[in-house]
Parts: sequence; C-alpha cells; structure tokens
Amino acid sequence: MHYIKALILSLIFTFQWSQSPAQEASIQWISFEQLEDTLEVKPKKVFIDFYTDWCSYCKKMDRKVFTKTEVIKRINKEYYAVRMDAESQDSIRFDGQVFINRQSSKRKAGIHDLALLLGSRKGQFAPPTMLILNPEFELLDRRFEYLYSEQLLDWLNRF
Repeated sequence: MHYIKALILSLIFTFQWSQSPAQEASIQWISFEQLEDTLEVKPKKVFIDFYTDWCSYCKKMDRKVFTKTEVIKRINKEYYAVRMDAESQDSIRFDGQVFINRQSSKRKAGIHDLALLLGSRKGQFAPPTMLILNPEFELLDRRFEYLYSEQLLDWLNRF
C-alpha cells in the first residue's frame, strides 16, 4: 500500500514538474468565450491581440516578441491573453451578444465586428492592434503598431 501511495505521489510530482516549463513556453491564449467565464471566476487584467493573416508585423510579433521568455511570463502571470484573427468568419458570443463579420463578402474577408468595436481608430482598423483592459473589461490603453519586446514590457508595466 505504501508503495502505491509513493508511486502515485511520484507520478503527480513528475507530471506537475513536466508541465510547468511547457506552460511557460508560450502565451496561454484564450478565446472571448473562455474570457467571459474566466473573468467571472477570477478577475484579472486582459491583454487582447488582434491580427490578420496578411499582416507582416503581426507575424513578426509572433516570431520575435510573443516568444520571448520575459513577455510570456509577464502576460501569463498578470493577464488573460486573448488573440483573435480580425478577419474571422466565426460568430462570437460575448457579454450577452453575438458578434459576426458583417463586412465579409465573396471578394474580401472584411473585419469582424468585435475587432471593429474594440480595435478601431477613427473608424478604421489596422493590425497589429493590442489592448489592455482592467478586470471589469474597461479599456485602459490601445496600441496600433509593432512593439519590440522591451516596448511591450514597458507598456504592460504601466498597468
């Protein structure tokens, strides 16, 4: 019996130890649907990244910024991170509403209503667009540009 308990404890410890480095290997991105549920259970600041597949600066941030250990640790520790393709065709249920991409047509992808609502500047959307919100989902700040990892960390430090 003691052998079985020791084996179980050993497996649990090994599993937890092996999971910890992997959890810090990347930002733990969640969806808007997951965010709503999570904010109700445990309030925390929110970091949102809107991107598009054609945005070269978005791809560069994926490769050069969102892979930096310091950035990953800061975002995972202090924020719920939401990442969304601004041209998504998916319907998204958030805050009791359903958001769709009304600009989409056969000839162009269009910008999703949720991206337009949260990430527009002077009625226009241009990626990369990042937002920081407080736990009550109130906007604290937005950025509409490529940020080097140091710039992103400085920005995150302000909140």
